[in-house]
Amino acid sequence: MKLYYSPTSPYVRKVMVLLHETGQIGDVELVQSSTAPTAPTDILLPKNPLAKIPALERPEGPTLFDSRVICAYLDDRGKGGLYPEGPRRWETLTLEALADGILDAALLMTYERRLRPDGMQWEDWSAAQWSKIERACTALNTRWMSHLAGKLDMGQIAVACALGYVDFRHDSYGWRNGNDALAAWFETMSARPSLAETVPPEGG
Repeated sequence: MKLYYSPTSPYVRKVMVLLHETGQIGDVELVQSSTAPTAPTDILLPKNPLAKIPALERPEGPTLFDSRVICAYLDDRGKGGLYPEGPRRWETLTLEALADGILDAALLMTYERRLRPDGMQWEDWSAAQWSKIERACTALNTRWMSHLAGKLDMGQIAVACALGYVDFRHDSYGWRNGNDALAAWFETMSARPSLAETVPPEGG
């Protein structure tokens, strides 16, 4: 299998953490494929018409894309159990969706700052995206701690990657303010080898 990736992509990081946790990291060849909305890379277009990473090329079928699809496939392949059966499954999927919502908002903030020309950046847009992140962190801190403290699943991995990306690109906003339980959980979670080995490189 080939994983088209960038070491700074938080969506890729979700996949990488899952590969470590399920013992499949050696089964995947990493193909670096940096891309941007305004400059899609040619290497990705035949694999994913959206030209987005991650994309997983596999021998037995079409290339998979979208991190949630890839993670579900790899978890099934590696029998990782990170998408549990029963009622907890729906909590896990909802938590993963919430985490990806944090990532979507944080990435839009990054694009606004990095890709939009000077004088055309919309501060109210960035503030609205940050409000989504604030509300999500409050919900995690007040409603989801019992799930986050349970057996490792994909929801927890997604949240850790999302908060890690907010630290990476938007640390000055201070998502930890008023979210002490979530901050403590994140510190413990970040020490897992799978998370420690996939921290994005500084300056990336």
